[in-house]
Amino acid sequence: MPKLTSVLVLFALTMLNACGKPVETPVDRAVQELPRLQHQGDLDVIREHGVLRLLLERQTDSYLPRFGDALFSERQLAQRFGERLGLKVEVVYVDRFTDLLPALIAGRGDLVAANLSVTPERQSKVEFTDPIGSSQDILVFAAVTQPPTDNAALVGSVAAREGTTLLQTAYQLAEQHQALQVVSVSPNVANEALFDQLVDGEVDLLVQDSNVLATALAYRSDIRAGSVVGEPLPLAWAVRPDAKLLLAALNDYLREYRLLGEAHLRYVADVDEIRDRGRLRMITRNNAATYFLWRGQLLGFEYELAERFADELGVTLDVIVAPSHEQLLPMLEAGEGDFVAAYLVPTEDRKTQAAFSRPYHFASEVVVGRKAETPMTSVDDLNGRTIVVRRSSAYWETLRALQDRSDLEFKVVLAPSDMETQELIQAVAEGRYDLTVADSHILNIEMTWRDDITGLINLTDKHPHAWAVHPESTELLEVMNGYLTRAYRGLHYNLSYAKYFQDAHFKPEEDTELFSPGRISPYDALVRKYAEEHGFDWRLIVAQMYQESRFDPNAQSWMGAVGLMQVLPRTAKQYGFTDLADPEASVEVGLIHMNWVRDRFPNHLAADDRIWFVLAAYNAGHGHVQDARRLAKRLGLDPDQWFDNVERAMLKLSEPEYARQARHGYVRGHEPVKYVRSIRQRYLAYANLLAN
Repeated sequence: MPKLTSVLVLFALTMLNACGKPVETPVDRAVQELPRLQHQGDLDVIREHGVLRLLLERQTDSYLPRFGDALFSERQLAQRFGERLGLKVEVVYVDRFTDLLPALIAGRGDLVAANLSVTPERQSKVEFTDPIGSSQDILVFAAVTQPPTDNAALVGSVAAREGTTLLQTAYQLAEQHQALQVVSVSPNVANEALFDQLVDGEVDLLVQDSNVLATALAYRSDIRAGSVVGEPLPLAWAVRPDAKLLLAALNDYLREYRLLGEAHLRYVADVDEIRDRGRLRMITRNNAATYFLWRGQLLGFEYELAERFADELGVTLDVIVAPSHEQLLPMLEAGEGDFVAAYLVPTEDRKTQAAFSRPYHFASEVVVGRKAETPMTSVDDLNGRTIVVRRSSAYWETLRALQDRSDLEFKVVLAPSDMETQELIQAVAEGRYDLTVADSHILNIEMTWRDDITGLINLTDKHPHAWAVHPESTELLEVMNGYLTRAYRGLHYNLSYAKYFQDAHFKPEEDTELFSPGRISPYDALVRKYAEEHGFDWRLIVAQMYQESRFDPNAQSWMGAVGLMQVLPRTAKQYGFTDLADPEASVEVGLIHMNWVRDRFPNHLAADDRIWFVLAAYNAGHGHVQDARRLAKRLGLDPDQWFDNVERAMLKLSEPEYARQARHGYVRGHEPVKYVRSIRQRYLAYANLLAN
């Protein structure tokens, strides 16, 4: 498998089809899962069913796979294998890594593609494909620890997960070095949590797989690699011993994969080669305007448009995030992607670096002010005002050109170079800045999330945005232009455009009052029943329900969440629920999921602090909250307190500097912060109303 050579973030359409948001199962309650296909047949039986069942270990939450992530690469490769055979790929999750092979043998799945080392013990139970890569066991230390130059000087506790070859290596080390004590970690503990234990000093060192460590080092600066221990082990996929036809097909496919040389990162490809490779690489940025992770889903206007283009080509979409806006075109020139989709204006200077498609979007530069302001009738209304923008932005040049006019007198103040436009808009909304300037599509996105800002006047005519390809990819450009011509202002384009730029994603707050004497909602009894069952304050859950749906059982969000508690259908399905419009089903599955989220946080958190973390995770995803806790610790804040601590770190995860170092990337940090504060405020109001 390719090794980690950069900090690029690699996404793929595969993650939505094959992985999506990992299955979420409640901890304290046995849930009847929906019936699943179960058989022990070979490829002929698999073809009859039309489904290839991929066995994977359940993750604690969805995550952003990094380039070099061996597990992600294997999932992607397995997805392509299924598609090549015309099969639907169904992911079957098991609770622990140690459950993978028993589930395979029992017929719950057909294939294990999960960073699986080939060992004699495993070979006695299953059949392995030809190796697809290799891994080594490496010692891992906290960044503040200086690893010894000689393993003989190792002391303290060394940890590894049960059921892995890593634990065997740990015991071998302890036999050689008497000052080491082995800590056997439950297979239920995720690698990310294990790294956290190391950083927190709960263990002194870890034994970790080189592929897993390489991925973590792309975004974690609080750990470091030590020496290699043990010999390299081959990695392969596992099938049942009698699945000879499936094994042969897999080996043929893997040999073709290696011959195509997909491990090479840099290449310039045109349409035929892209189709042969089966992947289309899009270079973009990780933000609300292009694509991002929210509640376990990959989203974004550019992302959805590119997905459909990849579908037309019959290939998988890989999304590669550039570290900065300035590196988009250099990466394209270097062959690190096939095209750039990041709202680029095809300027004359940029045309010397790349070939541009026909426009697919248009935007103008708009002065942004607070909602209460009266729209400006002309640029003369800028007199006496102060506008804050970055010098590196196009807005700076536009404003300087206006300042050259003798009849205009306004101030232009430089914003910090790393301050994003969305942050500047937030500062204007809060009254810290007078005015700023934004592209109209960025302003439109912000206005779908908030109602405290407005566009005051357009400073420019609309300028086009286009995709960029390498100058040598002439056929790709031709095919791309044909697609964009058909797609532009078509049904899917219009629906997607409305979702990201027009439809409101927030619900205006209303004054708190009793629904009727002694009641705060139409569903008090229902909420009491399930809140008490799971140990939650029912008044808090009603406040949350109001925030989610305004007590409308038919409410549906822009992401497809449904019902009173706004649960995603795919999440509900994993708990055994389907009819989310039914109030009781929505409340029950919402509380089951809240309970599951609560159990993802450490027990040492105080109960009154833990609930705020749970609410934030329900809103934005557990992974983003964990990223914020780690960042809070780095910033000298308390990672165990939400208000005025972790919430401050959450806000920073909207900034590229911090999002690049986060496991789950960019998040609209203002949303979970506002969500939690609104629920707390309403909860206190409900408590007072009922008390009186």
